[in-house]
Amino acid sequence: GKNEYDLLVIGGGSGGLACAKEAAQFGRKVAVLDYVEPSPQGTTWGLGGTCVNVGCIPKKLMHQAALLGSALKDAQHYGWKISQPVHHTWSVMAQAVQNYVKSLNWGHRVQLQDKKVKYFNMKGSFSDPHTVRGLTKAGKETIVTADNIVIATGGRPKYPTNIAGALEYGITSDDLFWLKESPGKTLTPFVFNVSLECAGFLTGIGLDTTVMMRSIPLRGFDQAQMASLVTEHMESYGTKFLKRCFPTKVEKLKSNRLQVTWKNTDLNTEETDSFDTVMWAVGRAPDTKSLNLEAVGVKTNAETGKIVVDASEATSVPHIYAVGDITEGRPELTPTAIAAGKLLAQRLFGQSSELMDYDNVPTTVFTPLEYGCVGLSEEAAVQCHGSDNIEVYHAYYKPLEFTVAERDATQCYMKMVCLREREQRILGLHFIGPNAGEVIQGFALGIKCGATYPQLMKTIGIHPTCAEEVTKLHITKRSGLDATVTGC
Repeated sequence: GKNEYDLLVIGGGSGGLACAKEAAQFGRKVAVLDYVEPSPQGTTWGLGGTCVNVGCIPKKLMHQAALLGSALKDAQHYGWKISQPVHHTWSVMAQAVQNYVKSLNWGHRVQLQDKKVKYFNMKGSFSDPHTVRGLTKAGKETIVTADNIVIATGGRPKYPTNIAGALEYGITSDDLFWLKESPGKTLTPFVFNVSLECAGFLTGIGLDTTVMMRSIPLRGFDQAQMASLVTEHMESYGTKFLKRCFPTKVEKLKSNRLQVTWKNTDLNTEETDSFDTVMWAVGRAPDTKSLNLEAVGVKTNAETGKIVVDASEATSVPHIYAVGDITEGRPELTPTAIAAGKLLAQRLFGQSSELMDYDNVPTTVFTPLEYGCVGLSEEAAVQCHGSDNIEVYHAYYKPLEFTVAERDATQCYMKMVCLREREQRILGLHFIGPNAGEVIQGFALGIKCGATYPQLMKTIGIHPTCAEEVTKLHITKRSGLDATVTGC
């Protein structure tokens, strides 16, 4: 028989909602299934996915809270009389951030209604390639059929499975942004970007915060200078680092504090300390367990669990597609998911043939001193083109804003990775400093269009800005890296 919908989207995050709303613009009958499984600690949230609820939005707002704390210190140098000591109240910040997130949840529901997209607050699983079984929290079942189905369920934070007490007593970023009261003295083991971002704003609002790192920070980002400069600044900022250490168990004390035991690999010793909160940041796993993908033949990567897709976001099953963090080999970024979702809907219903271009996608890590980048890391460029074919232009700089406040600018640094051939096409740009995201966003257009080093040197900077410094890069170094990272 005829399927009920032209398009069914499973997952109400950035990519899924963008795809659904774009398809509705073509007059198609569209439905969205979305359900938030509570975290192991019981945290839940509304429609909108990771970015809106437990990712980009609350993270950037709490980062802003920390930046305001730093600004209060600077303000005294600029003539503002600030009563000391200043004090931050977590509950006020948290309530304001959570209220804003809830307004976004409501806005998404209104948008779906306005575009006549049917919304089911249900967990979906495949019954056959065109049929999805939806189940409400109360156990009520609804059967939905569609000509085309898009999987966009994203990922959820992982817990370490080999550390006693990790699941029982730890939280993840899914919980941190919805805490009503301050997390207090906090330990965040492992150094993915979210752990550094959270540790940064926790330190910035005055909390005792420790990062435990067994190996390198910011894996997947430029390691030649950028990652180490980010962590160096965080140390000077007040965040504590336990380097070359890894946790072995977490126990709850009678005082309700958490005692963490870890191994120091340098000293070959076992050490302990107590914390109010332990926040795990060991990466994210695709949220596919309940989808019953095996039953319909959707192939996944056995190692990562992510769905294998081609350049058109198609899975191994005709008419079933996937977008966003759940797909293998794609950046785990909201803007790429949104763009991929829109382009998919246009190809399905708008007679378009345009594919998503995943090259030169800019991004920023919102640590206390932000790190923005676009294109290849130095390691990846060497891996792709060879060290003899790479020229790196780099420089330290001091933001004008730091001068009067006498702030340390030791880690304010930028570098541009170029091909050495006569044209010197820019392969990657990396920037550590204030407002890194705003700086990189502008230069990303030029790099996307194939900008060269000589062209950038002809670009007139806006004075006096941090971004202006990029247009004056002239200090050069030959790359001599023994690169093992691929990215071309």
